[in-house]
Amino acid sequence: MIILSIESSCDETAVAVTDRRKVLSNIVATQIAEHRIYGGVVPEIASRRHTEAISAVCTEALRVAGITYADIDAVAVTFAPGLIGALLVGVNFAKGLALSLGVPLIPVHHLRSHIAANYIDNEDLEPPFLCLLVSGGNTVLAEVTDYTSFKILGSTKDDAAGECFDKAARAMGLEYPGGVTLDKIATAADTKAYPLPYPHTSTGEYDFSFSGLKTAVINLLHNKEQKGESIDIPVVAATLRQRVCDMLIEKTMRAAEEKGYKKIAIAGGVSANSELRSRMEKECLQRGFKLCYPALKYCGDNAAMVGVQAFYEFESGNIGGTDLNATATLPINYR
Repeated sequence: MIILSIESSCDETAVAVTDRRKVLSNIVATQIAEHRIYGGVVPEIASRRHTEAISAVCTEALRVAGITYADIDAVAVTFAPGLIGALLVGVNFAKGLALSLGVPLIPVHHLRSHIAANYIDNEDLEPPFLCLLVSGGNTVLAEVTDYTSFKILGSTKDDAAGECFDKAARAMGLEYPGGVTLDKIATAADTKAYPLPYPHTSTGEYDFSFSGLKTAVINLLHNKEQKGESIDIPVVAATLRQRVCDMLIEKTMRAAEEKGYKKIAIAGGVSANSELRSRMEKECLQRGFKLCYPALKYCGDNAAMVGVQAFYEFESGNIGGTDLNATATLPINYR
């Protein structure tokens, strides 16, 4: 089944052509250079750039895949969650394309797509498994009971892990995207020099909280600056990274053991973090768990993952109509 998929939930205009789990093309037009000027994504600029780029990106995806519009069996699009203006560009383009081609329109949830990124290179991965989904906007620990069925065990109650990285990195004066830069410059953690906290939640046992950790880093930087004292930014970055990974890994391992899972996946932009990957590998190896994670090119926002998830959404009967609308917030286990 040949699916043309569109992703425009944030600052990447992406179009891909997939056949089940096989990626025939995956084109991404990034806006990083422009948003770097402002230290983060400016929603209005993101929407405008999507509008300018989407047609050309679509044409290039078809060219690379070696097909024409006549070969497409369905059109898929990310409809939630994300920046509402950015989402609307992709949704409206996809609705018009599906209608003109006379093919089904498949609405795809962004977080489900990130999980599906694992299916591309892990050919034997199939539900049920436990997935830690970590990105700039979301931190969710979920049971993937089927390709389109999810049970949330825990989630962040404030900032997402990626947001914590990004905002702390900005306070450190690091280049956007902050989380990526922080991972690159981090050296060795020193919790004696920089004793950052472990925030706790009063809700579910698998829930996360990163706002207090982000605030602690910002306060540390401000206090040092006010006193005229020097600060080792790479060590602060490493200490912050260690704290975030400690919390993510501890709860994931505990959930796997308590729920009886032997297969664990990580997904989302933060799944590219070098410490998270290496430490998850070590922890899973010690426990005899199988660990899966996407190739680095599929960790960030892309349309290939949308196409892979769209195949399973289509099989489950999830078809959209001309009344499909974008939604800024929506849980992964929506019905």
